Amino acid sequence: MSFTNAPVTRTLVVGLVSSSIAATLFDVKHYFWISVHTHIWSYHQPWRAFIFQLCYTNSSEVLFAVMTLYNLRVVERLWGSRKYASFLVMSHIITSIVTPAILTFVLRPLTGGLFDYLPAGPTPIIFAVLAQYYSMIPYIYRWRVALTASAPSAHDDTAGLTLSDKALRYVVALQLALFQWPGSLLGAVVGWAVGSAWRSDMLPAVVTRWRLPGWMVGARSTKRSREFEGLRRRLEGEAVSSAVATGVQGQEDIDPGHRRTLGQQMFDQVSGAL
Repeated sequence: MSFTNAPVTRTLVVGLVSSSIAATLFDVKHYFWISVHTHIWSYHQPWRAFIFQLCYTNSSEVLFAVMTLYNLRVVERLWGSRKYASFLVMSHIITSIVTPAILTFVLRPLTGGLFDYLPAGPTPIIFAVLAQYYSMIPYIYRWRVALTASAPSAHDDTAGLTLSDKALRYVVALQLALFQWPGSLLGAVVGWAVGSAWRSDMLPAVVTRWRLPGWMVGARSTKRSREFEGLRRRLEGEAVSSAVATGVQGQEDIDPGHRRTLGQQMFDQVSGAL
């Protein structure tokens, strides 16, 4: 019941665990990590860039990855399975190209060949989803951890660390990014950048609006579903027009009578989710 309305997340979790176990049983883990000097320059194996995110090579990373994906299943519930699966596919393609390219052509030359290793695992994809979770899901409550031993007061302004109920999810994901750093940290940074660019509409429209066929995620091609798809596209078009109008209006002095109402803000949020 915990994966209710999140079939893509369930499939991703089962597939990740299964592929990691299979890579260990069949002793093929050495095909998934990347060494630039060995695999790219010496043996000319660029195809590794498209398979290094298919599994992890140790059980600790699998555990933390599954925990993180489970915590992020709410993104699929808000977006719907088709949009979520399409986002995962495009994130996989982009991060599979960008992450090894940055390591090969930027970081390795700058470090004199010291930074040469990219670990296996879908850490970039997970952090792309985490960027959506950070932007979409508000916190419920916050608390403050004091850094001094003084007794708290009603108006205490002493130094402290403010956390929210989302902090544990970020800590689990951060642990995943630091398992095999700096390679895993590079994947996390690239994934977060791709997710943020997607959220900010900085990627081409053909990337952000592309969708998998409905039958691949169990959607039936009925008249009602086609009507819903048409409604979604109209809402996206209206959201773009509203964003352009808001950007133009923001360049001028706006009086209180021209500010966007709460209803307009809620409409923009719902249209983005669709």
